[in-house]
Amino acid sequence: MTSVHELIRDAAEREAAMKRGKPIALRATGVSSCDAGLVKEPWAIDRVPGYGPGASLDDEIPGTAPRQGPLPARYIEASDEELRQWIVDAKAKLGERVAILGHFYQRDEIIEHADFVGDSFMLAQAAKGHPEAEAFVFCGVHFMAETADILSGPEQAVILPNLAAGCSMADMATIEQVEDCWRELTAALGPAAEGELQPVIPVTYMNSSAAIKAFCGRNGGIVCTSSNARTVLEWAFARGQRVVFFPDQHLGRNTAKAMGYSEDVMPLWRPHLPLGGNTVQQLRDARVILWNGFCSVHKRFTVAQIDKARADYPGVRVIVHPECPAAVVEAADGAGSTDYIRKEIEAASPGDIIAVGTEINLVNRLQDQHPELTIFCLDPVVCPCSTMYRIHPAYLAWTLESLVAGEQPNRIRVDAAVAGDSRLALERMLAAKP
Repeated sequence: MTSVHELIRDAAEREAAMKRGKPIALRATGVSSCDAGLVKEPWAIDRVPGYGPGASLDDEIPGTAPRQGPLPARYIEASDEELRQWIVDAKAKLGERVAILGHFYQRDEIIEHADFVGDSFMLAQAAKGHPEAEAFVFCGVHFMAETADILSGPEQAVILPNLAAGCSMADMATIEQVEDCWRELTAALGPAAEGELQPVIPVTYMNSSAAIKAFCGRNGGIVCTSSNARTVLEWAFARGQRVVFFPDQHLGRNTAKAMGYSEDVMPLWRPHLPLGGNTVQQLRDARVILWNGFCSVHKRFTVAQIDKARADYPGVRVIVHPECPAAVVEAADGAGSTDYIRKEIEAASPGDIIAVGTEINLVNRLQDQHPELTIFCLDPVVCPCSTMYRIHPAYLAWTLESLVAGEQPNRIRVDAAVAGDSRLALERMLAAKP
């Protein structure tokens, strides 16, 4: 039997192997933990069509997704220590004019330089709450930078160090598909009778494009995060007979099930099929219509992994992210956002053993921060989020030195009309209190 400490040691060895550019393997089993290409430098990965190797390898990237141009040779050829020193020096020169926002899932070499660390909405709020900053360097993915641009001041720049850092889940729902869905739904459901609630309210997860957030704003809808999804659904049900939930089916399903709704009233909308693959009657009987999207990292977790953790370590506490499949969430001891997971671990007692179902960089960092606990990832061969992994220190050094030189590379700008409608949906979310 492989011990927890061996799993943790193996995870550390895999991370070191990534940095050395050697094949990543789980030593205890010999099973490759990630696609072999994940150890390549990001400028090599960026030249390959798709989201890059790792957990999102099989996801289809839209042709309209932004691509990152080549980095100057100076950054590609630099050593890890040179890159770190260039980042430190540039930060010192920029001072409070520039703030670095680091998502929980970023690699440690990025997080060490971050002024603020959190989930996507926490970081967008950090941007909104710091009007003194001239620019925010958002070490996350594209939809997060868009949200920060929407909520920050018009004179503040939001910069994504690597434009190829997208999100496969967010790209599983395009604005064209969502508008087609809406036309079909409204035709199938018909108008509300006098005195009735609206036939359907659109709700989008934060992990979606600004265009879809704007669509929800225009159509009486709202945005949610993984931490307030239940409150948002309650808001929506107070106004509509049913909800259409973009783009993560698992968060929508898990939240609705926790509210007492059965899967019988949660049909799946497949955007390439007429009526999403449903009958008119199924849609009329529905309470939550789930878009067929998912997170490629969180869908890897299984009930079998939970069963093995409990068998190997009696008394283990299992906590998972609500983007995991419903069976996994139901088998766990708790489920919640990345901030929930962090707070649960902070509240644990010395000696506790905790198995976590979320992205590996966060799990490893939590173990480093809490040596009094034993923390391990449910999936011993889980990959980092392959798109987050594209924010390499070379890109951060290039971005910061460009800002020192008076340039603003990779600035993310959301069209004013789109930003206005998106802000409306976000403000509805902020106003929805439990």
